[in-house]
Amino acid sequence: MTPRSFLTTLFLALAALLVSARAADPAPKPPQVFFLIGEPEYDTKNTVPAFAKAELESSGVRCTFSILPSDDSNDFPNIDALKDADLLFISVRRHTPLQAQMEAIRAFIAAGKPVVGIRTASHAFALRGKDARPPAGCADWPDFDHEILGGNYKDHYGKGLETWARIAPTQAQHPVLAGIGPEEFSVPSHLYRNPDLPAWVTPLMTARLANRPEVEPIAWVNTKDNRRVFYTSLGAPEDFAIPQFRRLLRNGIIWALGK
Repeated sequence: MTPRSFLTTLFLALAALLVSARAADPAPKPPQVFFLIGEPEYDTKNTVPAFAKAELESSGVRCTFSILPSDDSNDFPNIDALKDADLLFISVRRHTPLQAQMEAIRAFIAAGKPVVGIRTASHAFALRGKDARPPAGCADWPDFDHEILGGNYKDHYGKGLETWARIAPTQAQHPVLAGIGPEEFSVPSHLYRNPDLPAWVTPLMTARLANRPEVEPIAWVNTKDNRRVFYTSLGAPEDFAIPQFRRLLRNGIIWALGK
């Protein structure tokens, strides 16, 4: 065999090995979102799974759900699946999970994994009243809003007030706002109060009440403790019919996943 033919044979053999190795590599694991749902006021047990199927599963995101069977329950089903998830999505209102379940939630978040919350996630694990105590065997997390979401929920302005939302002009290039124009748009959700957000939060959208001076942040991100967190106080059933909200929520999830 001549030196030239030897080199040619060696090159072809190495190329074949490279192709074979690449073919043997497993396909990338699709990201998995774990949805924790437990609130009766906004019907997210129906709106969120429908949104996930249309906007996330169609893009290759795996979605796993833990939906409380009743508003009297604190026992979230399928919680063991959380350990395999890449992101925790929370739509819960004033529930206290079983102690072991809360430990799993805290461990997931403490590991630096991303969190997305909508609407009542700001008071997901906080009981009403400073003297309220969780039932035996259950655990609350009253500071979850400030510690993890970066919010400062102080109730809301009441229903029936005309509300207009817009992106924060200084954050127009943020990836969570991609595809959402600068024009104001009407939102059905009654406006939450979130004054004086901490400095480590980046507000992305605000909303104002018609013919009134109040303006509140309604969507923000933070990367405190090297964790990606997205929150929006929108999330009423009617909000899911608004293209800007659907785009905002999808973008927020994809951003939090680091995609």
